[in-house]
Amino acid sequence: MAPVTSVPPLSESQRQQARAAATQVRRHRAAAKARLRTGDLHLSAFLDLAENDDVLAHIKVVDLLRSLPRVGDKRAADTMERLDIAPSRRIRGLGRHQLAALREEFR
Repeated sequence: MAPVTSVPPLSESQRQQARAAATQVRRHRAAAKARLRTGDLHLSAFLDLAENDDVLAHIKVVDLLRSLPRVGDKRAADTMERLDIAPSRRIRGLGRHQLAALREEFR
């Protein structure tokens, strides 16, 4: 077994770049979820975008559902349970049947 090595310390400029990248990712996710919330983007279109966008593909399904109009914590949890989607599942981890079921549920 290989020895465990620690992560090398980052320089201040590397930390600053990492913070800027993380901020940009959060803003991209927030903008996409805001478009869902306002109805500018439908769930099916969002799922299509997530196929080619790593940032969107890493959103948790429960967070995605809560971003939809008229979907709160309870409805999101109930939907995920009924469709057999684990609470920690991310969009990228959904199977084709789960994706199809989500599209049908919120069409």
